[in-house]
Amino acid sequence: MQPLMLGPHQIETPLALAPMAGVTDRPFRQLCRSLGAGHVVSEMVSSETRLWHTDKSRFRLDHSGEPGPVTVQIVGYDPDMLAEAARQNVARGAEIIDINMGCPAKKVCNRLAGSALMQDEALVKRILHAVVAAVDVPVTLKTRTGWNRDNRNGVTIAKIAEQAGIRMLSIHGRTRADKYLGEAEYDTIAAIKRAVSIPVLANGDIDTAEKARRVFEHTGCDGIMVGRGAHGRPWVFREIAHFLRTGNSLPPPTLEECGDIVLCHLRSLHAFYGEHLGVRFARKHLGWYADTLPEGRALSRQFNAMTEADQQIALVSEYFLRRVDDRRPVAAA
Repeated sequence: MQPLMLGPHQIETPLALAPMAGVTDRPFRQLCRSLGAGHVVSEMVSSETRLWHTDKSRFRLDHSGEPGPVTVQIVGYDPDMLAEAARQNVARGAEIIDINMGCPAKKVCNRLAGSALMQDEALVKRILHAVVAAVDVPVTLKTRTGWNRDNRNGVTIAKIAEQAGIRMLSIHGRTRADKYLGEAEYDTIAAIKRAVSIPVLANGDIDTAEKARRVFEHTGCDGIMVGRGAHGRPWVFREIAHFLRTGNSLPPPTLEECGDIVLCHLRSLHAFYGEHLGVRFARKHLGWYADTLPEGRALSRQFNAMTEADQQIALVSEYFLRRVDDRRPVAAA
């Protein structure tokens, strides 16, 4: 692994946390960074700045206390609106702007945003030129391999991006039509890497250190981006980094260490969102952690019945206290 340069920013470890709506909020980004992610990207923020007064946008736009470089992903379909959103995010502290052309969600694609933009290469070109010209910070782009399997135009989009001044590409190894079904393919990512000189991150179905190395070798990529593979396993980044640097597998965390990580995460969610929303968001993350834990389903059921932050913390604390003497590692993915 070699460091990545994005304008004035050096990313020492080319392992990135993928932007995921409803997941990669500030608490999760900070946790993943502390566990080995070298680059983290915010949840997508709408280019319609009139919507930024909502609670959802307020939380997504909050980067206070977050170590840099702060990377904000914007989503939309109009070049002028995306350019203005980029400018306003930079004014709020964004140091890197990422453009979403990878989201396959129907509510995004129905507005011709996200991965739907890959159908219109001329519009893609106008958007990329507009955003790059609007800000003095590096602009990156996240895409899929194409619109559908008959239209894998990822290489063409990558060339357009490089010519427009995009500084890095993150490519999910599925088409928009695939959504998250089937297996990611990496041949297109390898072709994109050969076609451009800017850094390329490979994304899709990378959930172990061994898989990360295979993708590195297959694609020749400059870095790895992990999305769903980090659900409930934020330590996957340090496992990948250790394996790629040494060739040896890092033991998974003990139950004691896992308990410390989970409790830290829950407390940060409660503090960031406040008790009412924090309790709700904590249920989702605890469910993912529970998938790796002994008797995790029972823990998750109890946890989901809790309505107060203190109740959640007490339940999880008791769970790990009762099991920590086992000193058993957490199950691998």
